[in-house]
Amino acid sequence: MQAASGAGRRRSGNDASPSQQGFRKLRELPPGRERERLRSELVSAWLPMAHRIASRFRDRGESMDDLRQVAAVGLVKAVDRYDPLRSDAFETYAVPTLIGELKRHFRDYTWDVHVPRRIQDLRNRVRTTRRDLIQAEDGPQSPTYAQIAAAAGLSEEDVRLGMEALGSYSALSLDAEPTGVEGGTPLAERLGAGDGALDLAVDREAVKPGLCKLDERERLILYLRFFGDMTQRSIAEHLGLSQMHVSRLLRQTCERLRRDALHEAA
Repeated sequence: MQAASGAGRRRSGNDASPSQQGFRKLRELPPGRERERLRSELVSAWLPMAHRIASRFRDRGESMDDLRQVAAVGLVKAVDRYDPLRSDAFETYAVPTLIGELKRHFRDYTWDVHVPRRIQDLRNRVRTTRRDLIQAEDGPQSPTYAQIAAAAGLSEEDVRLGMEALGSYSALSLDAEPTGVEGGTPLAERLGAGDGALDLAVDREAVKPGLCKLDERERLILYLRFFGDMTQRSIAEHLGLSQMHVSRLLRQTCERLRRDALHEAA
C-alpha cells in the first residue's frame, strides 16, 4: 500500500519510487518467470487502490466481491499497458482504466434486458435529472417529461425513452407477488397461454368446403362420431350398417377432407 501511495507523487530525474522502478524493470524484462513474478507483485501492491475504486460503485445491485473482481481485471490491464516513460504516476493512468472497466461491466453485464448504449445513457441522464428536480427546493414531486427535458437539455422523446429504460435494468421474477399486495397471485400464474381452440377453429374453417361436398350419410357419420361422441359400433347399429363398413366410410371421408383442405391451402 505504501508503494501505491508513493507512486502518485510527482518525481523528477532519477527520483523514482520502488513501484515506478518496478514498472520500468517490467518493460525491460523479456517474457518469462521473473517477469511474471514482478508483474504479480505490482498488481498486488496496487490492489488496495482497485478495491477502493470498486467501493465507489457499491449499492448498485452488484456484490462487492464481483465489483472487486472487475476492478482487479482493470488493474491487470492497466499494469500491462502502462508505459512509465510517458507518465511518472501510475495512478493517474490506472484510475480512469479501472473506472472505465467498472462502468463497462454495468453497461454490458448487469442489465436483465438488453438496451442499446444510447438508451442506457439517456436513462442515466433522465434518472439523475429527475432526482435533482425532486430534491430541489420547491421542486415538483412528479416532474413531467417537459420539465425533465428542459432541465436535461433533451427532447421529450428522449426523456420518454429514458423513462422506459428505467424499468429495464432489472426484471421482475415470475414468482414475485404483485407490489403492495400481500398473498397475491404470482405473475407466473397470471400469464396468458396459447388457446388450442384457435387452431381448432382454423381447422374447422379449412374443412368446411369439403364437408359441403359430402353426401348426407357421410356427414351424419362424421357428426355422430366427432360431435355425438358415439363409437363405430353404436353408429353401425344406429344406421343398420356393419361396423367394418362404418370404419371404412370414416377413414375414406377423413382422408378426402384432409386432401381437399391441403389442396385449398396450397
